[in-house]
Amino acid sequence: MKSLKILAGAMLAASLLASGAKAQVLFWSTQARPVEEAQKMREDVLKAFEGGADYQVAEDGPWLTRVQAELQAGSGSIGMLGGIHGDFTAVAGGLSDLSGVDLGGVTVNKAYVELGKLGTSEQKYLPWMQATYLMAANKKALEFLPKGADLNKLTYDQLIEWAKNMADATGSPKFGFPAGPKGLKHRFYQGFLYPSYTGSMVTKFRSAEAETAWNKMKELWAYTNPNSTNYAFMQEPLLTEEVWVAFDHIARLADAFNQRPDDFVAFPAPAGPAGRGFMPVVAGVAVPKTAPDAEKAKALAAYMLKPETQIATLRATNFFPVIDVKLPDDMPASVKAFQPAIAAMTGADDALPALLPMGLGELGGKFSQVYTDTFERVVLGGEDVRATLDEQAGVLRGIIEQAKAPCWAPDKPSSGPCPVE
Repeated sequence: MKSLKILAGAMLAASLLASGAKAQVLFWSTQARPVEEAQKMREDVLKAFEGGADYQVAEDGPWLTRVQAELQAGSGSIGMLGGIHGDFTAVAGGLSDLSGVDLGGVTVNKAYVELGKLGTSEQKYLPWMQATYLMAANKKALEFLPKGADLNKLTYDQLIEWAKNMADATGSPKFGFPAGPKGLKHRFYQGFLYPSYTGSMVTKFRSAEAETAWNKMKELWAYTNPNSTNYAFMQEPLLTEEVWVAFDHIARLADAFNQRPDDFVAFPAPAGPAGRGFMPVVAGVAVPKTAPDAEKAKALAAYMLKPETQIATLRATNFFPVIDVKLPDDMPASVKAFQPAIAAMTGADDALPALLPMGLGELGGKFSQVYTDTFERVVLGGEDVRATLDEQAGVLRGIIEQAKAPCWAPDKPSSGPCPVE
């Protein structure tokens, strides 16, 4: 009798747990992992969702393991997935098509919507939030802009001319670049310079267009503050006015704008012959085919793209909206400055998103080092560009083949390791 009572109690507890799980959508995410951010997601971002959401975070490995296990089993408790673009590529076949989700008329970034299809005709994930890199300038620099140049539509040739104008007028180079040991210089070569000139990050590494790109970098370097080889966070030399114009990740520019909001402007990265290459960190939301309540999960996906949710997400995570939205007046100065610049860059007609390297595992560092070594050899060391590219292409090919990493945007999808032509 006692054992039956225990069993009945256990079954009742299990059913209550099950009903609780059904009442809320389990939102399984690799993003907003820090305790404070996760708490803000629960209390400030998701609380108003009528269906109820249970926000749970995991490191990339455990996140993927659980998703794959549920897909393999054919059923599971996860209702919605949150991750960056690369997280979804491994489980693309198990994701529902979200193209029919009613987003209530919001305008979502077109380039990111396309990325969310993962090379298919279905909307495998919806964009959720983004971070990226931008240009920043002291307002003193603006009078030296080339005639007819539009700050929001700058080209690399105009940036070089601008840097030359500043150097000529002031007697010292005023362009700055995070080329120090802890600077994010490799992301500039991979995500901005290469795509803008070649439309590629990997496949056209040693192309004639890549040769042009590196020669343009050499031209720009002639008017770049030589202390750039020590810079990590460009907000610091901007504040000291060692440099007037700089490129960096938004998190590494923010202090300059927050400390002296009236002195600086933010603007998109320049464009080259192949487009306006930029490297976004795009996070998205997806619904696995095993979701217990797919309709409620899709409603949560739509909720994540409401203007008020996007603003709450920005406050909670410092990731920016992926929709057209007016920000409230009480946002930090850096956020107010960055939002229109990000919108102009990512929404430009020539926008060319280049994703963070994918599928490289532990070889990611070696992959990035190829680009840094190329910069150091041709720009700092003055070695022949063509010979260096030919040599470094072999190193790059070896890394890609060892990792068996297929291509990622802006390179076209590949069935095997991404080719280095």
